[in-house]
Amino acid sequence: MSSTALPQHEQQAIDSVPKRLLIGGRWVDGERGTLAVEDPATGNTLTEVADASPADARKALDAAVAAQGDWARTPPRERGEILRRTFDAISARADELALLMTLEMGKPLAESRGEISYGAEFLRWFSEEAVRIDGRYSVNPAGGNRLLTMRQPVGPCLLITPWNFPLAMGTRKIGPAIAAGCTMVVKPAEQTPLSMLALAQILGEAGLPDGVLNIVTTSTAREVSAPLIADSRLRKLSFTGSTEVGKALVSQSAEGLLRTSMELGGNAPFIVFEDADLDAAVEGALVAKMRNGGEACTAANRFHVAKPVAAEFSERLAARLKELRIGRGTEPDVDLGPLIDNIQRGKVSELVEDAVARGASTLTGGSSVPGPGYFYDATVLADVPTGSRLLSEEVFGPVAPVASFETEAEAIASANDTQYGLVAYLYTSDLKRALRVTEALETGMVGLNQGLVSNPAAPFGGVKQSGFGREGGPEGIAEYLSTKYVAINVD
Repeated sequence: MSSTALPQHEQQAIDSVPKRLLIGGRWVDGERGTLAVEDPATGNTLTEVADASPADARKALDAAVAAQGDWARTPPRERGEILRRTFDAISARADELALLMTLEMGKPLAESRGEISYGAEFLRWFSEEAVRIDGRYSVNPAGGNRLLTMRQPVGPCLLITPWNFPLAMGTRKIGPAIAAGCTMVVKPAEQTPLSMLALAQILGEAGLPDGVLNIVTTSTAREVSAPLIADSRLRKLSFTGSTEVGKALVSQSAEGLLRTSMELGGNAPFIVFEDADLDAAVEGALVAKMRNGGEACTAANRFHVAKPVAAEFSERLAARLKELRIGRGTEPDVDLGPLIDNIQRGKVSELVEDAVARGASTLTGGSSVPGPGYFYDATVLADVPTGSRLLSEEVFGPVAPVASFETEAEAIASANDTQYGLVAYLYTSDLKRALRVTEALETGMVGLNQGLVSNPAAPFGGVKQSGFGREGGPEGIAEYLSTKYVAINVD
């Protein structure tokens, strides 16, 4: 990778962000020097940030542990006001933060602005939840004694966030932790640390006390995370990423019986019945498939379409995808940015080639885009046969494989034929069918006649090997609280 001069406004966005570790309220250098942050649209180095060692991470946990007692005693209203001030600051700086995100992750500016707005909403939501942490007081059913329950912060947390939504996946974890009264060590993805560093800076400016939030950026995630997970002072682990890594982290966390939240891989089915509004289904498919260029765990990964409308749906979807403009996300009118790196682009190519070799038809796209950066064409594959890897593996790219079905039972069986269970999408005009199918789908979330399910006021999470725990909604703060029961003798 090489460095090239950036336009002044892009350089200013990068220069405005700290590049060091945040430990105990101080920005400090990492023991291992620095790691490069790459622009996926060009392959060039944008900047360098501190590269933390395991020793750096232990210092971050020391700071979180030291701050935990005072932070837990901070009035809920104060915690909520810090979150609200951060929400306001992020909203005011949305354009600057969106540019920063586009530079390090690649998504078009319009999508980055959407993520900034979405991510900020978690801070507003949990600013309101901070003052609603409750308990209960009741009479022992047998009489005499009283039962008191209270909810208290779990304690120091390790939060590990992914590269595909570099700000929103942070606010979705940091928001409830702050609201609940937990301190934390956050390890952002190596590819996209800048958005998290910017968020930490804003939280500090909003009044978050030193040591409550600590940031470690590193090129050796497993080496840095392992000693923290093994430390008896850590009480919770929250991770968003692949199922493979999630399983390893759960195994490591078992020794200390940590509270864990795992938001893992997905293989979302998108089901279209013959009675569906095809116009709405195609528009919903564009949202469910192409949001973030397909690099989302909620992205529609396989399209199961009723045989009578499968060809028309495929052709109409292909026509819409052909209209998308590919380019660097900072350019005007770009609809589709690059994939995160060449490894990810290689995986997408491999899965498409497998499906085509098995007999799938390419209606549009189907290949990498030459030139600098890691671009891949928006792709629609029709008549994808059973056994194609695209139907069982998460593609994480702008590829829509379409397979047909003949009966409702077949559609449900195909949708559930996966180890994953994060989200499913369903289009039908039949209310009874909608209820039957949504109840039968083995997923944590369902988009019924809509292609977007994420909402800060709703619980986000999956079943099966898509993980456990929920983020967002009233359920989100519960992940950071422990329940204590007190038996009271009143006789």
